[in-house]
Amino acid sequence: MARVLAVDWGHVTLGLAVSDDLRITAQGLTSLRRVSEGKDLEVIGKYVRDLEVESVVVGLPKNMDGSLGPSAEAAQSFARLLERALAIPVHLWDERLTTLSAERALLDARMRRRERRAIVDQVAATMILQDFLDFRRAAAERGDG
Repeated sequence: MARVLAVDWGHVTLGLAVSDDLRITAQGLTSLRRVSEGKDLEVIGKYVRDLEVESVVVGLPKNMDGSLGPSAEAAQSFARLLERALAIPVHLWDERLTTLSAERALLDARMRRRERRAIVDQVAATMILQDFLDFRRAAAERGDG
């Protein structure tokens, strides 16, 4: 099996995480400061090639009522760009409250504010990917996919 890469999309930073080869666990990779769409796609493409990634999951920041706001629409647009640029499947995954959960986990770990800011998007990407992997594995076990 090949790996899955997750992207926690944000206006300022992108958090990245990758699965293991068996698609059981997610590990944080990095948080990237956004430069431009072209440069962002180039950097993600390098990770995809170097890590032999087969598909990508992009966090979809839905509103609490399930509707899509401007950030969700921007994440969808970015996912479409990724799919065209990388020529591999790109999935959108509901990430409501993921960044908040990541922030709380880092607070519980007594991490300083500066340290939290540096990795919160990476931790959020790891949570998005782990949720996606767990859902897909449970679906496969039920025979749904």
